[in-house]
Amino acid sequence: MSGPTAVLFSGGVDSTVLLAEELARGRRVHPIHVRVGLAWEDAEARAITRLLAAAPFVGRARPGVTLTVDARDIYPSDHWARVGTPPAFDSPDREVYIEGRNLLLLTHAALWCRQHGVGRLALAPLAGNPFPDATLEFFAAMSTAVSLGLDSPIEIVAPYLALKKHEVVARGLRLGVPLEFTLSCMNPAPGDRHCGKCSKCRERQEGLASSPLPHLPSSPLPQLSSSA
Repeated sequence: MSGPTAVLFSGGVDSTVLLAEELARGRRVHPIHVRVGLAWEDAEARAITRLLAAAPFVGRARPGVTLTVDARDIYPSDHWARVGTPPAFDSPDREVYIEGRNLLLLTHAALWCRQHGVGRLALAPLAGNPFPDATLEFFAAMSTAVSLGLDSPIEIVAPYLALKKHEVVARGLRLGVPLEFTLSCMNPAPGDRHCGKCSKCRERQEGLASSPLPHLPSSPLPQLSSSA
């Protein structure tokens, strides 16, 4: 069995498939959800709870970890990501850039890794991501910085940087990932339904278009029983 790994886990398609693949490789995997004060994080947390209670994660992944850093003093109160008014369905990726978000996520997750003896931290940005904090060069620099700053080697990896969404979906289907439980939306509707109006919903719909699960983009997440 390989050494322990932490996965930055949002409950979306990409990080969920990554978590499943890390488990399939025989690693001890710690899912980490970092909250910074954005509008969709409560819905993400509920999706994470449901996913970790389902196969192939239940009994295999370590309990989910939630880290909170209040970034509301950085992102103004009228910022679309705080208010929950994301750019339109057909907007380009660059319009949903949240400045410095990966810095916040990675530094806090890396500190948790240092405190818990985890030397590998994985996240799931995809090919075509235009953001400056989602490149191989950035992740290599962050690996060096956190390893030096924490006096402990921590490898930051992004294994999906050459993959498109439909390729990640195909991997998830092969592993039996319950994609219907995932949430990839910047303005979830009541019942944790996908709004169908934001660019994350568009990406999800396009990625699932060739899958046998056409209902997923707008389906509600199932409720957990009180005994779950």
